[in-house]
Amino acid sequence: MTGPADDRLLARNDLAWAISVGGIGVVLFAGLLLFTWYFAATLFLIFAGVLLGVALTAMANMLGRIVKLPHSLRLTVVCLVLAGILSGILFLGGATIAQQTKVLSDTIKSQLVDVKAFLERNGVDTSFFDFGSLNANAPDSSAAATPTPHSLPSASTIASSGGAIFSQSLKLILGTLSAVGNFFIVLFLGLAFAVQPSVYRNGLLFMAPAKHRDRATIIIDRIGWTLERWLIAQIITMVAVFLVTWVGLAIIGIPSSFILGIQAGLLAFIPTVGAILGGLIVVLASLASGWVAALSAFILFLGVHALESYVLTPIIQRQALDIPPATLFAFQILLGVVFGIWGLALALPLMAIAKVMIDHFKAEGAKPETTLMA
Repeated sequence: MTGPADDRLLARNDLAWAISVGGIGVVLFAGLLLFTWYFAATLFLIFAGVLLGVALTAMANMLGRIVKLPHSLRLTVVCLVLAGILSGILFLGGATIAQQTKVLSDTIKSQLVDVKAFLERNGVDTSFFDFGSLNANAPDSSAAATPTPHSLPSASTIASSGGAIFSQSLKLILGTLSAVGNFFIVLFLGLAFAVQPSVYRNGLLFMAPAKHRDRATIIIDRIGWTLERWLIAQIITMVAVFLVTWVGLAIIGIPSSFILGIQAGLLAFIPTVGAILGGLIVVLASLASGWVAALSAFILFLGVHALESYVLTPIIQRQALDIPPATLFAFQILLGVVFGIWGLALALPLMAIAKVMIDHFKAEGAKPETTLMA
C-alpha cells in the first residue's frame, strides 16, 4: 500500500516530468521557428521544387488516362513536350522577346519618371518612393561639360569609376548566377520528385509514428490530390490569361504585346496581387501610346481579371480550393512582407496545405458528436 507521502512524491514527479516535457517542446518549437526564419529562402526553394514535381506528376497522370504507359515513359513524354514548347518559343521568338523586353523596360522607366514629375507638379512628395535608379542613365550636370586636353581626369577619379563599374558588374554577374542556379535547383528537385513520387511519399509516412501512420497517409494523399488539381487548373488559367492579354494588346496596337502577355500569364500564378501587378505594368506600358490606348488596355485588364476571377477560377478550381479571398489576400501580404517574393508567390499552395490539415482535423473532431447524435 502507498501512503500519502508516496502519492505526493508521485504527483511531484509527474508534475516535474510534465514541466520538463513542456519546456523541451517549447525549446524545440522555438528552434524550429528560428531555423525556418534563417533558412526560409532554402526551404521555399525546396518547396518550389516539390510543386514542380507535383505538376509534372499530375501531367503524367493525365497522360496516363489517354495512353497506357509506365510512369517513367509518360513523364519523359511530358518533359520532352514542355522542353519542345519552350525551345520553340525561344527559337522562333527569342529575338522578338529580347527586343520587346528592352522596349518594355525603357517604356516603363520613362513612364515612371513622368508619373514622378506629375506628382511633384501637383504637390505630392515622392521622397518616400525610390526613383533614384530611374535616372541612373541621365547625364550628370557636373560631368556634362566636354573635357579638354588640359582637364584630364585624375588617377583617383579613374580608380573610383573603375571600382564602381567593377562592383556593379560583379553584382549583376552574381545575381544572374544566383537566378540561374535557383532555376536549375528547382528543376532538378522537381524531376527527382516526379521520377519516383512513391519513394518520397513512403519516406514521409515512415517518419510519422506508427500509431498515427494511417492518419498521416490520409493527410498526405489529400494534400497531393489538392495540389495536383490546383496546379493543373493554375496552368490552364495562366495560359488563358497569356493568350487573351497578348491578342487583346496586339489588337489595341500596344508595342511589346507578346512580352506583356507573358508577364501577365506568369503573374497569374499569384492570385489577386499578381493580377494587380500585371495590370499596373500593362497600363504603364500603354501610356506611351496615348490615353486612348491606356484606357483600352485598362478595360482589357478588367476583362481579363473578370475572366480569371469569375469564369476560370470558379469552373476549373471549384473542386480544388475554396479559400475566402480576404483570408488569402491577408496571408499573401503577411508572407510577402516577412519573406519577400518567395512568400508572396507560394502563399496559396502553403495555405492550401494548411487548409487540408485543418479540414481533416475538424472532420475528425466532429465524428464523435455525430456518433452521439445518431
